[in-house]
Amino acid sequence: MTGARQIGLMLALFGALVLTPDTLFMRWSGMSGFAMLGWRGLLMGFVLIGLWLLSGQATRAALAELAKPAAIGVALFQALNSTLFCLGVALAPVAVVLLAVATVPVFAAVLGRIILGERTSAATWITMAAVLAGIAIAVFGQNGTVPAGGSALLGALAGLGVAAAIALSFVILRRARAVPIQPVMGLGALIAGGIGLAVAGTDQMLAGQIWAIAVAGLLILPVSFLCLTNATRHTSATNVGLLLLLETVLGPVWVWIGAGEAMTPAMILGGGIMVGSLALYVLGETRRTRTG
Repeated sequence: MTGARQIGLMLALFGALVLTPDTLFMRWSGMSGFAMLGWRGLLMGFVLIGLWLLSGQATRAALAELAKPAAIGVALFQALNSTLFCLGVALAPVAVVLLAVATVPVFAAVLGRIILGERTSAATWITMAAVLAGIAIAVFGQNGTVPAGGSALLGALAGLGVAAAIALSFVILRRARAVPIQPVMGLGALIAGGIGLAVAGTDQMLAGQIWAIAVAGLLILPVSFLCLTNATRHTSATNVGLLLLLETVLGPVWVWIGAGEAMTPAMILGGGIMVGSLALYVLGETRRTRTG
């Protein structure tokens, strides 16, 4: 059990790190929210389902699981998460959306207690408070330009919706262990991609830098979400949510380096607090698994 918990933490850490440059590639694409949604969803969905079919895991039992409420719920929450995230990034500064998404561990802790009856340790709550304080400092001095026709408030609300959808997916997958993660995530991505394609249309889908959004859809999203969702099978959804917060600080760093959106001293200070808190937490959890 302790070994499995450590595997879960390492999977979540790797998945979160892979996800951090996602918003940079979204900015590089120069596409509208629904166009990004169409490309990201369709590419990610085809990759995940294609790999699942090639792996030989598409058994009759696995297909039967896909028709159950838990699998349907995860697919729908994945579609909702993808949709709201693309629209949020298109409407608001990246840091505003990522700050709202950073509430994943809060949603995960509450939902884990309600649905699974999991107890949240004092160390987790302390780390969560420190991390959220760091994020607040990081965003307080942020003067990002709101995209034309956008709204920071709508971006924040979209980010909160993303956080709730991610947390619900994590908690459901931790409870319904028979649900095959790959095809469920793939189906959710295809639903979101279909919505994006239908709304954006061919003209918007072909506008912008397709290569940038293709990197996200073919590589960043499949690898990161497979690692993060599989991690929920080995450790609590709250732990996974905490490590996912790395994107909140490192995402703006990538955008700063690659797109020239400079970070303020407050963002650097807050990011340092956040990364330091997470590092101490992971080291503490790893030590506990070895001695427990």
